[in-house]
Amino acid sequence: MKQKKISRNILISLALGAIVYIVFIIYADFDSLYNAIIKIHIWYIPIIFLLSFINYIIRFIKWDYYLKILKIHITKKDSAGIFFSGLSMSVTPGKMGELLKCYLLKQISSTPVSVSTSIVFAERITDFISLIIIAVIGAYIIGYGREISVLFGILFLLLLFLISSRKISLKIISIVEKIRLINKFGKSIHNLYEGIYTLIKLKPLVITVLISSIGWFCECYGFYLSLLAFDTHFKILSASFIYAFSTLVGALLFLPGGLGFTEGSLTGLLVLADIDKSISVASTFIIRAATLWFAVVLGSIVLLFYQKRLHIRIDEIENIKEN
Repeated sequence: MKQKKISRNILISLALGAIVYIVFIIYADFDSLYNAIIKIHIWYIPIIFLLSFINYIIRFIKWDYYLKILKIHITKKDSAGIFFSGLSMSVTPGKMGELLKCYLLKQISSTPVSVSTSIVFAERITDFISLIIIAVIGAYIIGYGREISVLFGILFLLLLFLISSRKISLKIISIVEKIRLINKFGKSIHNLYEGIYTLIKLKPLVITVLISSIGWFCECYGFYLSLLAFDTHFKILSASFIYAFSTLVGALLFLPGGLGFTEGSLTGLLVLADIDKSISVASTFIIRAATLWFAVVLGSIVLLFYQKRLHIRIDEIENIKEN
């Protein structure tokens, strides 16, 4: 993943984002959207961005906790720098560009990438579980979306059961290792599984899901405030369900930052809830700016600092050799 390639991928995501937002502007009607935006209570905006930043802080606490479980010893400053650098990759499919964190961690602590990658997977698993919990609670209280939310929950419970069973997982890994193209990655696959297995044991799973739920609810509340900013009276649990469900949809489709489908779900569900199209689109733009593009900008700034501090080049990622 050379630096030029990373930059190109981010630019492609920016271009895709621009196209998506132009389509939404056309859908909402530019004049109607403009009239809605000029009436916004602007003081809500910094609070919404602050809630997103609080979510990043809370998720950093989870990242640092995972480092301790795997006995990866680095300073809090380096831990925070690596975590926030990973936010620059928020517009990559499924956020898997956050594997950049594993590269930076290797430079600092010599931790094999296959070991630290388990943290990224555990982060995504616990994020999904937390969003599912929020979506299910919201769905059951507001009375719609129950079936699909429960289906998501069942699928992730099955995934957890599969990963938690060493016998089943190791059997699957042994079968996969027989594939010629995958065989040479056997050690890395085992390291990855052992790390994930350790991180999703009952105690760390309960702790990290609780941490994640608090963090993601901050963003749900931010979405709720993005509606209040337009004097739209909407139940916070309804807003939480819509935000959690839409985030899940975008993430599970493995699109860069969930572009298009997350926005579509947010706007579509608001319109179905009888919110005016222009306000639905404007609220979607605000929350996506605060939760996606803010992360990209913040992460890119921290990443630039880390490149200079560690005297590393991102184009070296391709050349990492596993221990």
